[in-house]
Amino acid sequence: MTDRTLEYEGYDPADERLRESLCTLGNGYFATRGALPECAADDVHYPGTYVAGCYNRLVSEVAGRRVENEDLVNLPDWLPLRYRLAGGEWLTPDTATVLDHRQTLHLDPGLLERRTRYALGEGRTLTVRQLRLVHMADPHIAALRTEFTVDGGAGELEVEAAIDGSVTNAGVPRYRDLDGRHLTDVRTGTATPGTVWLRCRTRTSDIRVALAARLTAPAPITDEPGPTRAVQRLALPLTPGRAATVDKTVALHTSRDLAISDPLQAAVERVGAAPAFDDLPASHRTVWSQLWRRAGLDVPGEAGSILRLHLFHVLQTLSPHTADLDVGVPARGLHGEAYRGHVFWDELFVLPYLNLHFPEVSRALLHYRHRRLDRARAAARTIGRRGALYPWQSGSDGREESQQLHLNPRSGRWLPDHTHLQHHVGSAIAYNVWQYCEAGGDAEFLHTKGAEMLLQIARFWADSATWDESLGRHRIRGVVGPDEYHEAYPDSVRPGLDDNAYTNVMAAWVLTRTVEVLRALPAPRRRELVERTDLDDGEPERWEEVSRTLHVPFHDGIISQFEGYGELAELDWNAYLERYGDIRRLDRILEAEGDSVNRYKASKQADVLMLGYLFSPAELQGLFDRLGYPLDEETWQRTVDYYLARTSHGSTLSGLVHGWVLARCRRSEAWKFCQEALRGDIADLQGGTTGEGIHLGAMAGTLDLVQRGLTGLETRAGALWLDPVPLPELSSYGFSIAYQGHWGIRLRLTSGRLEIAVPPSDLPPIDVELPDRSVGVEPGETATLVVPD
Repeated sequence: MTDRTLEYEGYDPADERLRESLCTLGNGYFATRGALPECAADDVHYPGTYVAGCYNRLVSEVAGRRVENEDLVNLPDWLPLRYRLAGGEWLTPDTATVLDHRQTLHLDPGLLERRTRYALGEGRTLTVRQLRLVHMADPHIAALRTEFTVDGGAGELEVEAAIDGSVTNAGVPRYRDLDGRHLTDVRTGTATPGTVWLRCRTRTSDIRVALAARLTAPAPITDEPGPTRAVQRLALPLTPGRAATVDKTVALHTSRDLAISDPLQAAVERVGAAPAFDDLPASHRTVWSQLWRRAGLDVPGEAGSILRLHLFHVLQTLSPHTADLDVGVPARGLHGEAYRGHVFWDELFVLPYLNLHFPEVSRALLHYRHRRLDRARAAARTIGRRGALYPWQSGSDGREESQQLHLNPRSGRWLPDHTHLQHHVGSAIAYNVWQYCEAGGDAEFLHTKGAEMLLQIARFWADSATWDESLGRHRIRGVVGPDEYHEAYPDSVRPGLDDNAYTNVMAAWVLTRTVEVLRALPAPRRRELVERTDLDDGEPERWEEVSRTLHVPFHDGIISQFEGYGELAELDWNAYLERYGDIRRLDRILEAEGDSVNRYKASKQADVLMLGYLFSPAELQGLFDRLGYPLDEETWQRTVDYYLARTSHGSTLSGLVHGWVLARCRRSEAWKFCQEALRGDIADLQGGTTGEGIHLGAMAGTLDLVQRGLTGLETRAGALWLDPVPLPELSSYGFSIAYQGHWGIRLRLTSGRLEIAVPPSDLPPIDVELPDRSVGVEPGETATLVVPD
């Protein structure tokens, strides 16, 4: 790849799902996978179109149990466009002789280009060139241009275009025992000659969906609406050496859209008013150029090229269009069906980047959480607690969407799933509220919705903490940490673990920040909040106490992942590496052997070390001091070494976090993990998972690694804090940010020099805090600072 394109040369069925994910086009409202339009869904190809927030719930019979799952719905496929010589077989790369094949994703303009040359026999060839876009200016429009060029003799080509409503959710093999038939009441019709439509609805959520497609070609078009497919056909005469062009323009609407009456009417009217294909790219490119400018990132070499691809996919999933939607951060983007399109804690890795470029999007994503606050409070009441218990997996309405059973593909067994005990997702939401308000100076949000969320999350942690007289400390029992491998103690029938260090430290942080916010609230705002939440006078005092007395376990001079972790057995890592090679999903390997990862000191991903990802060394030391535990540099170094040797990196987030932490404490080893984070999706390091959807948190996290991790950039106490740690492999780079009303602040690090350029404005100067001094940078000025290598 280059810094402007992602290119695939040749056709390889084994790579097709990966290419489809990485060549997805989207605009924050909907996205379509980069599948070939002539290929139907099968074991090789999987076309998919997904609208942000469009979920449906179904019940399936699995392992003798009825289980309910909510999925991001694969909507009717607008791509189909196939072709053949008159009377011949349909031409696809799987059935015909392919002489050349190239697929190119053009990042700057947001276009997908494809060229394939087929051998037709008797010395004739057919070249197919396609350009595709999902419009970034008009979020309801997509278009496909197909140019056919024959050489070696004239002929006629039969072309069939369609909108296909017979699709199901079948993109993840391990979900195929579950019901994936989300669409019903499919109807098709003709709007005007050359324009067909399809409408349907989701089976239980009752979201009405409509698509309208306009076909333009230099030949008569026959419209043939059918039971589940709206088909258009034409016979296209081909002259040797001269391209014949067929354009397909599509409009997509759902009943969740704003300012429409009927999705079908809206789709038909929009596609009818849409410009011709020649005129569509101009406004599309304009918006993309604006996005690139706001997200400005300048990193040299291969790393810069991959980062630009990551930024492209983040913007396709979470664009300014997202600010108008009631949606969260889908962990796998709008690129596939893995994790059922659910919202996890990945916003913890996404919002810190967006805060400094697209704060309006961050605010909208936090509104998604606030709208589901009542549901989170109900979840807390269900387990006898006060406050808000946010779900580990969220979808349409904020109820817990974590699966009850999960399939181990190695053993074929369906197993109980206890990941809903990852209550730390509430702390992630609180952290994001704080980070957003610190970066953007959004006092209005912090004093209203933000304060309300912080209060209810703090209330949950305080109510979850129980006093242990023997320890003289508060404890939080029965949870699961970020590691995910450990869901229970060995041979225990009760799921959950006690005193997960990450969970307890984050709970203490939430309680501390919430008390600070309450104290700083203007009196009228505080009165409103107290009335709305029934806050009694004694609660902040208890929160203060719990925030100082939560138990953090230690063993062998390091922070324990949870109470009792030090008593677990050591795993023979070398033996498993020799036997299996790839042990990223060690949990599945052990279960298939009749063993359990709960017995071992083995983690899927960073758990304790997540604290070093979220907090600077000084902040982390301050948190532990407040809890009454000294945390010096030597103890933290031992903790990092300990868990690094006991982690299988079964998540794309693991390399990111370890790279970030090591950049701060052992720079020489950091790049290895930074590279793993960068290559996680493009090289499909998790072994086939990227074909089911990109890993959005890891992609955004690599951007933030450059933006905040390597610069030590923090937004706190009304200042920009910088403490750069240049890596030899990435010692020169630049980017722009938005901070507290200043847009386009430019930071550049190179050869031990840090430049900070603040655009002219009427705003106050920016306060910059370095490890050894404070600097004020006036609007219109550039400050050049020497930083240690």
